[in-house]
Amino acid sequence: MRVYLDLCCLKRPFDLQEQPLIRLQTEAVLSILALPSDTVELLQSEALVLENSLNPNQARREAVALWLSEAAVISLDESDLSSRINELIAKGFKSFDAFHLASAELSGVAVFLTVDRQFLSLAARMSGELRVRVTDPVHFIEEISQWKH
Repeated sequence: MRVYLDLCCLKRPFDLQEQPLIRLQTEAVLSILALPSDTVELLQSEALVLENSLNPNQARREAVALWLSEAAVISLDESDLSSRINELIAKGFKSFDAFHLASAELSGVAVFLTVDRQFLSLAARMSGELRVRVTDPVHFIEEISQWKH
C-alpha cells in the first residue's frame, strides 16, 4: 500500500514529548517508518524534500532527509501538479499542504497521513472533493493492525 506522510508526521518524533497525544503520534509515525516495504510503500516527493530543506534545525533536517532517502521517489507532471495545487488552494488548503496533497493524489497513494489538526479538519470537510483518503498516523496504525487479525 502506498502511503504519503507529510512533513508534520516526519517531524513529530522531534517535538517535545510531554503531551500524551504527541507521544502516541510519535510512536505511530516511527512504527509506520519501520514497517516492511511489502506492507507500506513510503513516498518521497518534491514537496517533502523542499519543505524539509527549509528546516533550520540541521539535525532534524538530516534525520528526515535520511528517512526520505529510503522512500520511493515519485515523479509528477508539473502542469498537472500545478493545476491541482491551485485547485486545492482555492478550496482553502495552505500552499505547502496543497503541494503535499496534490503530490499524494497524483502519485496514487492509498492514504495521506498528517498530524496537523487544521489540515485533518479541512480534509474531512472536503473529503468528497479529494482524490485520496486523509487520516492521522494513530488511526492508520489501528487500521493496519486489524488486517493481521
